[in-house]
Amino acid sequence: MKRHVVLVGLPGAGKTTVGALVAEQLGCPFVDIDAVIVRRMQMPVARIFAELGETRFRSIEREAVTEALAGEPSVVVPGGGWAAQEGNLAPARARAFVVHLKCMVIIAVKRIEGLASRPLMVGEDPVDTMRKLMLEREPWYNQADVEVKNDTRTAPQTADDIVLLARQQAGW
Repeated sequence: MKRHVVLVGLPGAGKTTVGALVAEQLGCPFVDIDAVIVRRMQMPVARIFAELGETRFRSIEREAVTEALAGEPSVVVPGGGWAAQEGNLAPARARAFVVHLKCMVIIAVKRIEGLASRPLMVGEDPVDTMRKLMLEREPWYNQADVEVKNDTRTAPQTADDIVLLARQQAGW
């Protein structure tokens, strides 16, 4: 039986780019949870954080992921902090093959430099901020079914790796 593929990892790890490629190769829907939230709330993520706060955003995000995982098998990409919220990973792992898309901090920062859509990355030292996020979140990310490094390989190469793993371990 096919299981969803859920990509978790730091902001800038390549979840959205790689996830879209994986979905294309598997011939299944791609669900970008941030895009779902933006459509639903009719405002960008940064504005949701600013006006409603991170706690409310995380609640909306949890609902959106739960809805996605209740649907047909797909590639689901929540935001970088979703996996680090208590109670999110265990139910997802029951329905999905969870992949930690691992990326070095410095590379993740370079990939998202200048993006105002990353509310938790706003600050004087984005490398320090990303390191702190990694330290907080990595214990959660390490609960994924597998880890795939996305530092030096291209997005298509990384997607190929995940597709192979999904075929071997998630029924694709």
